Amino acid sequence: MRRQVEEAIIKHGLLQPGGQVLAAVSGGADSVCLLYVLAQMREDWSIELKALHVHHGLRGEEADRDAAFTKALCGKLSVQCSIRYVDVHAFSEEKKLSEEEAARELRYQVLEEAADQWERQSGREVRIAVAHHGDDNVETILHNLFRGSGLKGLGGISPMRGRIIRPLLTLTRQEILRFLKEEGVGYCQDQTNLEADRTRNKLRLKVLPMICSDINVRAGEHILQAAERMRQADRYLEQQAALWLRQYGILEDGQDGQEETARSGADAKALRREPAIIQTYVIRQMIGDMTGSKKDITSVHVEEVRELLEKQAGRQADLPYGLMARRTYDHLWIERKDGQKKKGDAPVPKLVFETFFYEKGMKIPKNQYTKWFDHDKINGMLSVRTRQTGDYLLLPGGGHKTIKSYLIDEKVPSHLRDQVFLLADGSHILWVIGRRISEGCKVTEKTKRILQVHMSGGEEDGR
Repeated sequence: MRRQVEEAIIKHGLLQPGGQVLAAVSGGADSVCLLYVLAQMREDWSIELKALHVHHGLRGEEADRDAAFTKALCGKLSVQCSIRYVDVHAFSEEKKLSEEEAARELRYQVLEEAADQWERQSGREVRIAVAHHGDDNVETILHNLFRGSGLKGLGGISPMRGRIIRPLLTLTRQEILRFLKEEGVGYCQDQTNLEADRTRNKLRLKVLPMICSDINVRAGEHILQAAERMRQADRYLEQQAALWLRQYGILEDGQDGQEETARSGADAKALRREPAIIQTYVIRQMIGDMTGSKKDITSVHVEEVRELLEKQAGRQADLPYGLMARRTYDHLWIERKDGQKKKGDAPVPKLVFETFFYEKGMKIPKNQYTKWFDHDKINGMLSVRTRQTGDYLLLPGGGHKTIKSYLIDEKVPSHLRDQVFLLADGSHILWVIGRRISEGCKVTEKTKRILQVHMSGGEEDGR
């Protein structure tokens, strides 16, 4: 076990001798294994090891038991341990997240804060070790596959992200349990992991066992091998896109002291000569140059931009983050829309999109920040923007109402109307964000697929 973990650490450069490691320990089998192995490595690697347990304020006495167990385990191993208490329920209500999402966000927030504090005290880098293992990776890959992910998502969990390291990714759950049994080490069991009502639990408890028993007992191993090839292909294509943009790309800085890039361009004729996969990676990189992140940029957005290469000059497409793609005679441009993201304007809302199949009995969210739409009734590519001439909502019975009239009826002050953001399908406004949605794409009993759109944080008006 230790040899496998050390090989993974060396291969991916997760730790250096003499380093500082903060281990996230829940008390479950995986994190207990992680702590034990790191404790065994401590002397030979000259690493300084600390542990942190996050008490989520859920599961009552069971959660108290986990915290006490972790504290006692760390004492036995002579590892300094901190217990941090968070209120997941309150945070999920505030941020309009599921409790599972809220717990994850708070957990990483607490870990990063603790690592920052340790770094300030020591003046040296701190790595955060978490206990994701190979089976977790297989679940993630399948989950991303079923959701329609690209190469990056199919590459699974990265061994290292920022200061977060995952030394157990080469191990299976059975190897971890066998190690703990052989070492005589106890651990806590979270009963929620045995409930098959969550997507990941369904994959873990139903789908993967069926695949391994009925198709190939080594299916998990083969999925991970394929994921490694996906990661290699993704890295290579990103490198090729960067090289292509060095030769054929253009970055124009903003004017009037603006720090952000005004627009990103590419030689349209040269890009048309490239294979579709290179076109896709170049366009994603161009959008990333404008936003600083490729998150929330989906294959639908990229494909809409790619189609502009075959269209005449003057055609354009809307993108998230207040951006647009525009085709000129010689170039393809990714640029900011007029009036978007000026100083003093409201920030563009961060929307998280998810699609899934509708099942009878599902409860439609009843809050202002999460909305469901009938995926199959959406005609074009969605964009987030402020109002434009011709924008409208569909009313019950099929009638139309202009966005101008709606904002007047809602008594939104005139000077704030251009700061209200909209989720648009062309001129059809699906959602006045933070307010009402259109009748045109509402979920009904005939709905097959749902598009869930969640606004992360923020106030109601002007987002």
